[in-house]
Amino acid sequence: MRGRNGILEVEFGEYPQWTCSKQLGKTLERLYRSNTLNKTGKCYTTDSRPYSEYDKGFASQKHIEYEYNGKKYVRVKVNSYFDGSEITFSNGEKYKDGDFIWISVSPIKWLVDEKNDLAITKNIIVSGVQFNIESNYNGKNFDKMNIKKFFDNDLSKDIVLSKDYDVNLNKTDIMPKNLLKKKNPYNFNFDNVSEEDIIKGSVESNVSVFLHGQSSEGKSARVKQLDPDLEIIYLGTATPESLNGKSVYNSNTGEMIDVPPTWYKKIKQKCESEPNKIHILFFDELTNAVPSIQKMAFNIVLDKEIDGKWKLPDNVRIVAAGNELNDSLAANTMAEPLFNRFAHVYIQTTAESWLKWACTPEQEYKRLDYQESKQEYKIHPAIYSFIAFRGDEVLRTEYTGDKPNADPRKWELASKVLYQTRNPEMLRALVGEDITSEFCAFCKQRVITLEDVINDNYSEYDLEMGMSEKYATIVGLSRCNYENLKKVRIFAMKLGSEFCALFDSLWAHGDLERVEKIAELTIDNDYIGGMKK
Repeated sequence: MRGRNGILEVEFGEYPQWTCSKQLGKTLERLYRSNTLNKTGKCYTTDSRPYSEYDKGFASQKHIEYEYNGKKYVRVKVNSYFDGSEITFSNGEKYKDGDFIWISVSPIKWLVDEKNDLAITKNIIVSGVQFNIESNYNGKNFDKMNIKKFFDNDLSKDIVLSKDYDVNLNKTDIMPKNLLKKKNPYNFNFDNVSEEDIIKGSVESNVSVFLHGQSSEGKSARVKQLDPDLEIIYLGTATPESLNGKSVYNSNTGEMIDVPPTWYKKIKQKCESEPNKIHILFFDELTNAVPSIQKMAFNIVLDKEIDGKWKLPDNVRIVAAGNELNDSLAANTMAEPLFNRFAHVYIQTTAESWLKWACTPEQEYKRLDYQESKQEYKIHPAIYSFIAFRGDEVLRTEYTGDKPNADPRKWELASKVLYQTRNPEMLRALVGEDITSEFCAFCKQRVITLEDVINDNYSEYDLEMGMSEKYATIVGLSRCNYENLKKVRIFAMKLGSEFCALFDSLWAHGDLERVEKIAELTIDNDYIGGMKK
């Protein structure tokens, strides 16, 4: 629309801008504390530094977006330089430093300077972000300022609309079917998943699962639905010999003979008799085991072998369970390396889930088929793109000991789950709910994948992307090999010279040989300006 002064106004993107009324804020806070607000999968980034910390760098904090009655909100802690004083917010109410307030997410209005092809936000949509570290201030080079980095790395991504894009129906008649974009570029489904879905998906993906929950929550019953004949080891009463086997003296030869544990003989026999089925090794009472037994169990989970002597059959899958520290006096803290080897499922039995289990005859339990699977890439392309897009902030998150956190090994396990299930919602058992929500929002963007570029599976319509989508596309393309480099780089030029430069930087990642390869393409007589003569 045009304002009275004739200036063109447009709406693009969205951002938390207006403080909710005090009454609505109380309602949202109550729902938040009862864990009944729905997450949209999107987050916003702000600076967590107090105003007084002039000489400390930007420290990001995430604000999760929630949905309530069709509208979106974020929860923010007031961070003010007015020590102890009250400040009036946009709702007319007064708050002081440390108070929690709720801010509504609304479209961003831009004023367009049509002559100079420029747009500026009608309102200031972000404040309190440090311009630059005081001791390193240099007003002559804006590109090196903290605020510029914040705009490029955080704000520009946060404001992009969080919605799915589909091809307009009126274009289907003129576009070849093989060029119609999929609902999302990775062919994922984003259906809600239950505890049972995550257990099943993790087992099929060969990712070990740990079931949390109070005693009598039915942890072992859930596992038996996948393998009624599972092999159970009660670690709370296990001994080193019962878990790792033993060595006995052979008086005839004068040598020590290694004898595998009984459970290993049993599960090996099951796997050999049914090689087309998955067989589960269930470590029960893991948190009740003493540290020395936990360490032995960790080696089995980590290496899929016993004491370096006997390898588990390929169709064995590991599931473990245990009580929380506040639920059992006998429970021990699980060591961080062991904790991080599992996908974590938190069992909460409801009447509905219990009744469903109670009416299912055991003969109807569905055994899981075993089949070898080979992935084209070590890490799923969606995960590669997400890590390249967000960087260290999502590669590794803080370990707390009670909820899953992200780290490089967890992302490797997450890749296995994605290849097997094609549902990103499964990843909450590995990297936590917040990171999973961000990952799902990232995967719903309208981007063009490396496979699309190599197979020419895109159209001119697909190139009509926003800045954030172009950036996400480029980071995904940066994993291409030497064979496809020239074709991919020609495509990158179609997104703009700045994105081609970004591709060059990401693909070369400082490697001299790769830098020289890019230079060869740049000066190739048959390759000028990113296009053939």
